[in-house]
Order: sequence, then C-alpha cells, then structure tokens
Amino acid sequence: MSYKPDDFRPHDFWQEIRPAGGFSRQVRDGLSHLYPASLPDGREIALPIRVLPAGDRAVASLIINQASFAVEDALAEAMAGEARAFAPEVVVGVPTLGLPLAANVARRLGHSRMVALGTSRKFWYDEGLSEPLRSITSPGEGKRIYLDPRMLPLLSGRPFVLVDDVVSTGTSILAVLRMLEKAGLRPSAIIVAMRQGNAWHEALAASPFAEVPVRSAIATPLLSPGSDGMWHPL
Repeated sequence: MSYKPDDFRPHDFWQEIRPAGGFSRQVRDGLSHLYPASLPDGREIALPIRVLPAGDRAVASLIINQASFAVEDALAEAMAGEARAFAPEVVVGVPTLGLPLAANVARRLGHSRMVALGTSRKFWYDEGLSEPLRSITSPGEGKRIYLDPRMLPLLSGRPFVLVDDVVSTGTSILAVLRMLEKAGLRPSAIIVAMRQGNAWHEALAASPFAEVPVRSAIATPLLSPGSDGMWHPL
C-alpha cells in the first residue's frame, strides 16, 4: 500500500511503523505536511512538518509523549543498539521528553535504573550543578537544567550515555554538557531519537565537547520552501 499526505490527520502522526518504501512518490518529491523518517532497518515513521517562527524554514517534528508505544519502542530499540557500542553502565535522561526514552533504553540494556536530570529545583539541589536551558521548541528564558547531587556516586568514574529525544540547534545539549562538566562528568556518547538538521553538529564542533559522539535512531533535514509550494530538504 502507498500512503499519501491526506491519509494522515493531525493525531495520526507518530502512531505507526510503516514498511520500507511505504510512502508514495508524491510524499517524497513534494513535502507538504508530512516527512517520512527512516529507521535503521528501513521502516518508516510519519512525522509532521512544523514551520519555524521565521517562516522560511521548517523541520520534521517528533513529540515522543504523543507517540504510540510501538513507535517509542522502535526508536528506543534502535537507540539501545547505538548505545551498546559504548558499553554504558548508566543511562542519563534529559528532561522532559528524553526521560521516557532514557528509561526505555536503560531497560533494554539490562539496567535496573536510570539517572534523570531535572528542570525543577528541589531544596537540596546545588545551584552550582545547573545551567540555563533553552531549545528550538522552548526558546524562552528562565528554565535551568539540574543534576541531583545524590546521583553523583552513580556517575562518578562510570561510563554513561546521555539520552534525549531530539538534537537540533545543539543549544540545550550543550547546556547539559556544561552542567555535567561542572561535576567532572562527560558522557561516552549522546544518544537521541532524532538528529534534526545539522546546526547541532556545528555547535558541538565549535565547543569543548566536539569529541563526544552523537548517535540517533532517525535523522531528518532542515526544510526550505520551494517555488512549487512544497518543502524540500536543504
């Protein structure tokens, strides 16, 4: 069966794993509101296209807590496969949407728990173990990322991977890396469900964390409008 753009209503995105090549040529040659993202085995997930605030670029969006369990499990399985190459003893989850994926990945690696970072300051937290946090979907100021000091014994001297849902501009993941660096910690790798565009790569390459590998289950390009009224990969 070949799937067309109008086969999808807003709540249908992120709900099914489609067979390899299941989307029509109409979808692939002229992106209107749907981007077919490919898993490592070739199967595909329908992602909605979101126009960025400036209006001249768009991205394929992934909101994991709106996805079906089947889609979450498929992404987590691919992420766990990437993580195994680094033999982590701990999985660290980035809030908010990285947390369910981190728990899923940790279970697949046979771990008994994971370490969750937070954006809500508890009274026993050390402000020195925090950093301002922004992202492409939540650009406002005021949020911070925290590491609970009680988690330090679980991470010190142990290899760990950092798990998040999406890496896009690199702004939020760099804030997390800076915060961990304050505690003398650096992940063996960053494992995300989706690499979105390439701006994150440039941001990390220009930072002290250029050597930290980034792996993902799926990858999507930044999109630009064409004269045909459709969105096209840059």
